[in-house]
Amino acid sequence: MKRASWVLDAGNRRAKTAFFAAFLLAAGLGLTSAPPVKAEGVIKATNGDWETRCDTPTGAKGEQCAMIQNVVAEDRPNITLLVIVLKPVDKKKPLLRVVAPPFVFLPTGLGLKVDQVDLGHVPFAHCFGSGCFSEVEMDDKLINQLKTGTTATFIVFQSADDGVGIPVSLNGFAKAFDTLP
Repeated sequence: MKRASWVLDAGNRRAKTAFFAAFLLAAGLGLTSAPPVKAEGVIKATNGDWETRCDTPTGAKGEQCAMIQNVVAEDRPNITLLVIVLKPVDKKKPLLRVVAPPFVFLPTGLGLKVDQVDLGHVPFAHCFGSGCFSEVEMDDKLINQLKTGTTATFIVFQSADDGVGIPVSLNGFAKAFDTLP
């Protein structure tokens, strides 16, 4: 399997998993496989197809904001993705998180193409009853690809040979990312 620059740093996975679970629970991001995944929190801005939503997680000193886009596979309405981009409060690299339905085929992980350029696959880090998530630290190359691209296609698998490409619009990504607190 091709490895890309958006692969997780395994040493930090446990801490990031805990932070992600806390953010999802505190932000109240509803995770269901059908109907489409709904994001909650206060909408602070809309840039193109991206919303910036903010909430204060329980026990946090301040508000956490994230860029969010909900998408549904056109030909399979039971497959929804919640795409989240955030800049952690610890000021490390920005994170890209994708929440997929709980029935995804885990061994193949999550694939990503930006404007038909294959960036490889990353594993799913954890599954909850309502969905499985994959998370990566975003390096400058990935950020620039997303800022200048038009479509990111995330590929989830229902079986080893049944991949479903779900296009995510990058319209407004650059402005939303640059203004994300």
